[in-house]
Amino acid sequence: MSFLVGNAPCSWGTLEFEGVKGEQIGYSRMLDELAETGYTGTELGDWGYMPTEPGVLRGELEQRGLVMLAAFVPVALKYQQEHDAGIAVAVKTARLLAAVASTSKPYIVLADNNGTDPERTRLAGRIPPGAGLTAAEWTVFTAGANRLARAVFDETGLKTVFHHHCAGYVETPEEITMFLELTDPAKIGLVFDTGHHVYATGQANVVEAMERYGDRIWYMHFKDCDPKIAARARTEEWDYFTALRQGVFCELGKGSVDFPAVLRWLAARGYDGYVLVEQDVLPGMGAPKESARRCREYLRSIDLTVVKLRSFPNVLSAEIALHGSDLGKP
Repeated sequence: MSFLVGNAPCSWGTLEFEGVKGEQIGYSRMLDELAETGYTGTELGDWGYMPTEPGVLRGELEQRGLVMLAAFVPVALKYQQEHDAGIAVAVKTARLLAAVASTSKPYIVLADNNGTDPERTRLAGRIPPGAGLTAAEWTVFTAGANRLARAVFDETGLKTVFHHHCAGYVETPEEITMFLELTDPAKIGLVFDTGHHVYATGQANVVEAMERYGDRIWYMHFKDCDPKIAARARTEEWDYFTALRQGVFCELGKGSVDFPAVLRWLAARGYDGYVLVEQDVLPGMGAPKESARRCREYLRSIDLTVVKLRSFPNVLSAEIALHGSDLGKP
């Protein structure tokens, strides 16, 4: 099988959180650098970051040989009064995605309104038992998610994946399981984020977690987590944004995620979608283009006898080709 590889505006410091936006790198430069460093897909970023007129956006993508993969839509699902506005934003966003869709149908990436609850933000990466939603709040939370996913599908035919995320109300493995049990498996899948899972749990074995969620994983975010910084964040009780500023999400291959094992798992299960590289950084941190290049080169360099690279005409990228379920065996 083969996987295509994308990247996202968050790797260039474009994050959804109010108060940490700073001076963003413009979308045109971001897309140029994304394509130049070997990726063929992108996510939308915040509404208004990229053009919202379908013809203009389609042109920006086509001239760089890129496809639109998804759009991140945060909604404060804990609060029923926020549901209608969140659904309206999701449907508006899905219409734009559907209008520029090319080789595959993009996803709405639904998430909690992460980073807005002071307590969950303070406890990110070390959520204690009993700090989550009550039974009544879970009912409200998942009812809103189900409504949103149905509205998006009915209006556009696109499906929704939920993003478990540190500093939000679905962070721990138990919370992810509860969310999946209470939502419609035909309309809502999971985007599994390797880095967020490691930071949330302190455990590097993401494949074990992926086995737990199984067929509900429809989309993958490849993110790494620096174990030393994560450990320091827990010891010194940093909040989520302090951990971000300190670089808790590092370049692929420099943290604790076993990406060859993740690729083996995906190959064995016939995953045929994109994997999306993300390195969540704040504006002004590091050198995004060079980090994106090193992440892409790391994926190319995984030393497995059954991994090879193929170039495609008119596309400034390569695929990771994975053949069969014996990936990585001697």
